[in-house]
Amino acid sequence: MILFELVPFEFLRVVWWLLIGVMLIAFALTDGFDMGTGMLLPFVARTDLERRVVINTVGPVWEGNQVWFILGGGSIFAAWPPLYAISFSGFYMAMFLILTALILRPVAFKYRSKREGTRWRAMWDRALFIGGFVPALLFGVAVGNVLLGVPFHLTPDLMPVYEGGLFGKLFGLLRPFALLCGLVSLAMAVMLGAGWLVLKTEGVIQDRARAIGRPAALLALAGYLLAGIWLAYGIQGYGFVTEPPHDGPSNPLLHQVTHGGSWLTAYAERPWIAIAPVLGVLGTLMAWRAIGRRGELSPLGWAQLGGFGMIASVGLVMFPFILPSNTHPDSSLSVWDASSSHLTLFVMLVGGAIFLPLIMVYTAWVYRVLWGKVTPDEVENPDTHAY
Repeated sequence: MILFELVPFEFLRVVWWLLIGVMLIAFALTDGFDMGTGMLLPFVARTDLERRVVINTVGPVWEGNQVWFILGGGSIFAAWPPLYAISFSGFYMAMFLILTALILRPVAFKYRSKREGTRWRAMWDRALFIGGFVPALLFGVAVGNVLLGVPFHLTPDLMPVYEGGLFGKLFGLLRPFALLCGLVSLAMAVMLGAGWLVLKTEGVIQDRARAIGRPAALLALAGYLLAGIWLAYGIQGYGFVTEPPHDGPSNPLLHQVTHGGSWLTAYAERPWIAIAPVLGVLGTLMAWRAIGRRGELSPLGWAQLGGFGMIASVGLVMFPFILPSNTHPDSSLSVWDASSSHLTLFVMLVGGAIFLPLIMVYTAWVYRVLWGKVTPDEVENPDTHAY
């Protein structure tokens, strides 16, 4: 018997749903503090030296943090081709803006200190702010739209058709609930950035980061709770009329989907998933408390726990759906009917089992080597090659 046949198709589908979720959460929590630091730059640093200190806290790590974004996107392409095709088509304009903003960031890092002119450096500082603000906002807006459902359908030959039009691919995403999710994402990124700066800086920069981090944590928590109430009473969820076979063919049109009720009925069906929102609320509250109690490592740790809980709660509530359609519910994509083949998922799992641990070990080693405060003396020392 071929080896991959020993691993159930159902198991591989769930494992890749879980692994891609882990990759995207890892990106949100690591590159999230990069984005938050960029957004905080104009507010916590008032001199050029202070701004250089802030920039050099994330300068050595931001590229490694974006690896999770690349891994997640590549894994979606290979494991869930319909999800990749529809989401990148439907969110095309938003993704274009996100990638443009992300491209600004490395250019700003490299060119900011090439000249000493005030206007020159201020221009690149604004680019770093935009490089944090735009992705943080639009990633949250995208999550909100996934919960609301996306206007697409599948033709009988499974060709995806997005119904939003060119401008609808951007402005059609800016629905009130989605904008609320975007604001939660912004506040969470600022909270993470503040936690990072508390850990990596000292003196006035650290004090200013604390002053902004506390209200950001409360704003993230308030927005998350409001979104939960809105989700419970104002937004319809999705469900199967009959549960599809978990090892069946990857054809969403074989199953009938209902659009009604509430997403939050998932907590009654799978009570254990309540741990995610509990962690989201607890972690955010503890981050707010830790920032105020002058802790240095704990604010970032608690902020990441809160962010993990908030993001994980979305995936766990939606499971097994990964991209519902609000115009043609029967075209909605789920874990059970939108994956690649059994063999493809198995080969990917073998590769992931080899390379993911290496990436994690290397990332941990890099953070260990770079552990410690970034100080003005270190930034001004030409031997450190600081930005």
